Amino acid sequence: MNKTFEVDISPEEAFDEALFKPAILKKLNLTDDGNLFLKPLRRSIDARGRKIIVKFLVELVDKQQAVKETSRASEYKDVSQSRQVIIVGAGPAGMFAALRLIELGVKPVIIERGKDVQARRRDIAAINKAHIVNPDSNYCFGEGGAGTYSDGKLYTRSKKRGDIKRILEILVEHGAGNEILYDAHPHIGTNKLPLLVAQLRETILKYGGEIHFNTRVVDFTIQDDRIKGVVTHENNVIEGESIILATGHSARDIYSLLHKKNILIETKPFAIGVRVEHQQSLIDKIQYHCEDRGDYLPASSYSLVHQAKVNGKERGVFSFCMCPGGFIVPAATQPGEIVVNGMSPSRRDSKFSNSGIVVAVDESDFLEYSIHGPLAGMYFQAAIEKQACELAGGSQAAPAQRLVDFTENKISSSLLDTSYQPGLVSLDMKSALPPFIAESLKQGFKNFTTKMKGYLTNEAQIVGIESRTSSPVRIPRLKETLEHPQIKNLFPCGEGAGYAGGIVSAAMDGERCAESAARFER
Repeated sequence: MNKTFEVDISPEEAFDEALFKPAILKKLNLTDDGNLFLKPLRRSIDARGRKIIVKFLVELVDKQQAVKETSRASEYKDVSQSRQVIIVGAGPAGMFAALRLIELGVKPVIIERGKDVQARRRDIAAINKAHIVNPDSNYCFGEGGAGTYSDGKLYTRSKKRGDIKRILEILVEHGAGNEILYDAHPHIGTNKLPLLVAQLRETILKYGGEIHFNTRVVDFTIQDDRIKGVVTHENNVIEGESIILATGHSARDIYSLLHKKNILIETKPFAIGVRVEHQQSLIDKIQYHCEDRGDYLPASSYSLVHQAKVNGKERGVFSFCMCPGGFIVPAATQPGEIVVNGMSPSRRDSKFSNSGIVVAVDESDFLEYSIHGPLAGMYFQAAIEKQACELAGGSQAAPAQRLVDFTENKISSSLLDTSYQPGLVSLDMKSALPPFIAESLKQGFKNFTTKMKGYLTNEAQIVGIESRTSSPVRIPRLKETLEHPQIKNLFPCGEGAGYAGGIVSAAMDGERCAESAARFER
């Protein structure tokens, strides 16, 4: 018997291991004789009706016929003496590129400007407690990249860009829970990601790869329009057959280096806005239509979008990286700037809910501010972050305002309790944002409360600035080979190059670039 069934059960039955299998078998009118293996294929919560249900797609397998479930059979091999490819950046794109190269018999050499994931914790603590930003080790830079200290969301719409299941199986192999294989919106949690990242590192090293931490790339060696290697901040030259550039979306020095060396780079639309923080209990009440979600339902999330109209131009306003039961964190990569992001632990058990609410920006907006060229978006982004820092007093304390006060142009006389550790400063947030962004946000918040009654409340507040939604530039590449159109053997990759938007899509892009790089020989 190998059949799939769709079954609806209660949240208690779905999330209590002891109740799950009996509930499914009862729904299917089957008796467990000890020979049935129940394999969840998909799990999602349906809160549209008066009674909340959990929808499952399950496969029922006869144990006598089924092959025992095992972990993914990795095809890693010793590559310590093989030809090598350099990977700049140890985020999801870089680490998955390294694993794929090992499978293909090529030695990966990862160059990471930040520290390993354990040492990185001290620098993150310094940002939160002492307001000290290390430009090479922070929430964005270091082993695992920005994804390590995030919610660990694994949902992606990039289904045609690679094998999502393969990526999830590799994560499970390195310590993620099996539930990511079947949850409709899987996540790992920031408390579990550091150990998983360390396990990925151990696999890379075990099979002959190299990882150089605290090593910043400051130049490229190029001969006859062909990249030969990289130059580090200690003036060491590291050579490889190809270079996979997987720096993440905040490597402004790399973007500037590319531009300085006349290597083609382009401006790209992205989004800027704020984080809005509610009590998680309010979001649960709105989404689950109940006073208390109880012991079994997970913290609820939301996804919102609105088309605002400002100065005759329509602009998308949308929720981004929603973190139920999470925290707002300082994500600046340089002293003198304010950047916020969100993350959640695996249990999503903080009393706060937060989400980026951001406004789409494009090249025409940069031109209005007399910012030109391929780095215009980056300069526009940086100017807003610096202004916010100055207005808030120059530390990592972030500007904030109660939500209704913001929509009514009132400075908040007091602010609410917050998950943001460095603290908040009450400001009129429109002074920290370009007018078209502030107005778009106001229209968005007013629209959102028509979709989620109670969302627009002064018991919520906005915290700024949410500006690192994606890369403000794109490093072009050829569609067929993924190689830069101008520089041979250079493979722009992942979020930093403008081709991914999260852990899974970055990992898939890393694998694709690794496959292309492995085909090229000097």
